[in-house]
Amino acid sequence: MKTYLLLTLTAWSFTFAACSQNQKSTSTNMNNTTMNKSDDEWKKQLTPEQFNVLRLKGTERPFTGKFEDHWDSGTYVCAACGNELFNSSAKFDAGCGWPSFYEALDKTKVIEKQDFAHGMVRTEIVCAKCGGHLGHVFDDGPKPTGMRYCINSVSLDFKSKKDSSSIKK
Repeated sequence: MKTYLLLTLTAWSFTFAACSQNQKSTSTNMNNTTMNKSDDEWKKQLTPEQFNVLRLKGTERPFTGKFEDHWDSGTYVCAACGNELFNSSAKFDAGCGWPSFYEALDKTKVIEKQDFAHGMVRTEIVCAKCGGHLGHVFDDGPKPTGMRYCINSVSLDFKSKKDSSSIKK
């Protein structure tokens, strides 16, 4: 009986370790699906805060981001790769502390993924071009879509409608 229990526990621990390792490598591969850059290359391009959010799936503190209370006309783009993500006309004040949009510029610009981190079930949003973590989407937004794309400011840059220039990182 003790041998059976020992074998079962050993098999379970190998299975758990294999699943954990597979999940870790899948996460790394997801971040480099269309832009194959190493962490060192991303660290050279991004600020430490951008790297933490875009590459390591961190989040910025609420009400601290440069775009939380930004209402100019234009297009919000991925800070890592410049992929156009959200039109300013879809931005609204959700009162949550992060820039919120009721729809993406184009559904092909973002990828939705299940996120089970922190004991919650959420839908993560990543940039379809570089795989960078942008934030999460919730179904408590305004009409016409009822969606709230809650995005980290540090994941974004902005191209003004007036002059099509980008705000520097």
